Amino acid sequence: MRHLTQAELMAGLDEILESPKDEAILNLIVRRPETEQREILDEGRLDPAKGLLGDNWLARGSRSTPDGSGDPEMQLTIMNSRVIALVAQEPHRWPLAGDQLYIDMDLSPENLPPGTKLSIGSAIIEVTPPPHTGCKKFVARFGLDAMLFVNSGIGKQLNLRGINAKVIQAGTIRTHDIAKKIAINDSH
Repeated sequence: MRHLTQAELMAGLDEILESPKDEAILNLIVRRPETEQREILDEGRLDPAKGLLGDNWLARGSRSTPDGSGDPEMQLTIMNSRVIALVAQEPHRWPLAGDQLYIDMDLSPENLPPGTKLSIGSAIIEVTPPPHTGCKKFVARFGLDAMLFVNSGIGKQLNLRGINAKVIQAGTIRTHDIAKKIAINDSH
């Protein structure tokens, strides 16, 4: 598949900027049971200790923790559905990005700063501070221009590559659930 050029990607920015801010559809749930494996789920279970059950986040670990264990601030990765639709070009290619949740929502730090809570299904997640940036695999799958697009000035300003989050209340999520921003005092 031909990768889009920076100009073609920038041409899609207006639609991305129209992403909902407060309530949005969870378009896709992807579990990664092993490295390079993807399972598309209609329903998933989120757990504060294990993240998305069946995902390899915890077993895979992280270079960002002293002991190499999974970083609790990077339990979940979330990508804007409009961004992945543009970059991937075909719906069956969305899971290649490697994120678990694809939500049609403005993920910018202005709209979802770290500490913001979202309810999805019966679960509650919280946006965390670590940045989510593209990697070599992202370049291989979507092209260098896609990586430059999501990591450009405007890309970082809008978190086009996505955001990290953690589970703060266990629950079940389903494709097409509504993700809603909630006030801190609404979380319990």
